[in-house]
Amino acid sequence: MSEKFYKEITPAGFGIAIKKKEVLFEGQSDFQKVEVFESDSELGRVLTLDDLMMTTEGDEWHYHEMIAHIPMMNHKCPKTVLVIGGGDGGTVREVLKHDTVEKVVLCEIDGMVIDACKKYLPTIACELDNPKCEILVEDAIEYIKDKKNMFDIVLIDSTDPMGPGEGLFTEEFYTNVKESLKEGGIVAAQSESPVVNKKEIKKMYDLLKKVFPIVSTYTSNIPTYPGGYWAWAYCSETVKPLSYIDEERCEKITKTCKIYNKDYHLARFALPNYLKELTE
Repeated sequence: MSEKFYKEITPAGFGIAIKKKEVLFEGQSDFQKVEVFESDSELGRVLTLDDLMMTTEGDEWHYHEMIAHIPMMNHKCPKTVLVIGGGDGGTVREVLKHDTVEKVVLCEIDGMVIDACKKYLPTIACELDNPKCEILVEDAIEYIKDKKNMFDIVLIDSTDPMGPGEGLFTEEFYTNVKESLKEGGIVAAQSESPVVNKKEIKKMYDLLKKVFPIVSTYTSNIPTYPGGYWAWAYCSETVKPLSYIDEERCEKITKTCKIYNKDYHLARFALPNYLKELTE
C-alpha cells in the first residue's frame, strides 16, 4: 500500500491516505525532507515536509483563507504584514487580496520549500513574486528579536512544534512577536488539531495568555489535516475578535474566496465545550 498511497497516521492512531501518482520533487534541505507529488485524486498536487501533510491544491483554501482573513478583517487598515513560515505562498496570496496592504514580509527558514512551491504549486505560490512581497530566507526566531512596532498583522503559519518549527512555540518568541506589533496590531497563529493535539494546544494557549491580554480561538475544517478540524489563536493587546469587521473589504474579498464570508467569520469563534476547556 505504501508504494501507491501517501498515508499519515496521527499519534491518536488514525489518519488519511491519498492515492499517489508520481513524485514531482523530492529533496533534503538543511532542515527537512521536502516532497511534492501528483496525487491520483481530486486533491491534485500535494506538499509534504518530513512526510507530514502541509498543503494540497484541492483543499488549501480551507487553511489559507482562515489564517489570513479573520485577523486581517478585524484590523481597520492593515498596511504591513509579517508571515512567519508559509513558504508555500498561500497565506501571502490571501493577504495581498487586501488593498490596504503596502508590504508583506515572508520569513521562511527553508528556501527549498519556496523554490519547490513556485515551480510545482504555482496556483498557491502565485503572489510570491509580487513587488509588495519581501521574501527573507532566515530563521524567524532570530529575525523577530529586534523588530519593534513594525507590523499591523503577524501571521504565524508554522509547521508543527517539532524540528524547525519547535522554537516558534515559546513564551520568548511570542513576546518578541507582540513587541513587533504596531498599536492595534493582531496576531493569528496556527494552533494545531483540536482532535489529535490536545496537549500541544493546552501548552500553547497557556503560553500565549502569559504574553497577550486578548487570546481567543477560532476553528474551521481542513479535510486533509489531522482530524479534519483545525484551530488558530487570535491574539492582540487591544483588539477583541469580532469587535470590528471592515464591511467594504469583506464584500470585495468574499467574491474571491471559496470559504470566507462574513457569516462564516462570525461563526468561527463558537467553540465546542472540550476546546473551550483547553483554551479558555
